[in-house]
Amino acid sequence: MSNGISPEDERPIEDVSHDVPEGVSEEARPSVGRALKQARIAAGLTVDDVTTATRVRIAIVHAIEADDFAPCGGDVYARGHIRTLAKAVGLDPGALLAQFDAEHGGRPAPTPAAPLFEAERIRPERRGPNWTAAMVAAIVVVIGFVGFTFVKGGDDGGNEASVAEGAQPSAGRSASSSAEPKKPADPKPSDSAIAAAPADKVTVKVSASDGRSWISAKDHNGRLLFDGLLNQGDSKTFQDNEKVDLVLGDAGAIELYVNGKKIEDDFRPGAVERLTYTKGDPQVG
Repeated sequence: MSNGISPEDERPIEDVSHDVPEGVSEEARPSVGRALKQARIAAGLTVDDVTTATRVRIAIVHAIEADDFAPCGGDVYARGHIRTLAKAVGLDPGALLAQFDAEHGGRPAPTPAAPLFEAERIRPERRGPNWTAAMVAAIVVVIGFVGFTFVKGGDDGGNEASVAEGAQPSAGRSASSSAEPKKPADPKPSDSAIAAAPADKVTVKVSASDGRSWISAKDHNGRLLFDGLLNQGDSKTFQDNEKVDLVLGDAGAIELYVNGKKIEDDFRPGAVERLTYTKGDPQVG
């Protein structure tokens, strides 16, 4: 019976005593990747098991265990993967993240307060009062037309008498048939949503609908609007006069709405996507 450990995990760990800096004991703590691998093996887990539990791709797990963080797409995503893998194999994420920060130039700088405030301030502007205005206008038009038809029909007493006596109710029928086509057709949700977005700006809403993901957003000047983690159910909205550049750490967990229109791209879970959106009908850059 298999114990859940792949053949590659059973290979002896190479002696890395030559990597210990001068003045540090031979019992120095292992690297971040080696600590994660040792803990995974001790827990009886394979790389496939960890990938299934965390949704971190197999290639990225192998790279991190080899202390190669380049496939993560940046320190922010590397820290997120380390935290996720540490929890999966029973390690303290805080200690590993502190070690990673010490070895990679410190923790990433926090997002400036002003861009975050500007990103959040956009949200009330997208609450689409156009739906209410359109429905109110449609109701007013219908009520006005029906009232006009009713008043006009009441003035023609001869026609009402003819209907009572069994004659063809031509006038009443024509009034009813003419009133029905005046009801406005319900607008398509996508058309109304696009109309609600400012035409002279690009507006991007990012929602973590199927899990959590690290995202990064920049405006057309390259200024950082947001760089951090979205938990499931969270959303952020960004707006710029020309374009918004996005990096999605786990694109499969994200729903995108660009200029009021939902983006239907089939992003794979765990995939890192770099996207650019501009004004008008959404086009991926």
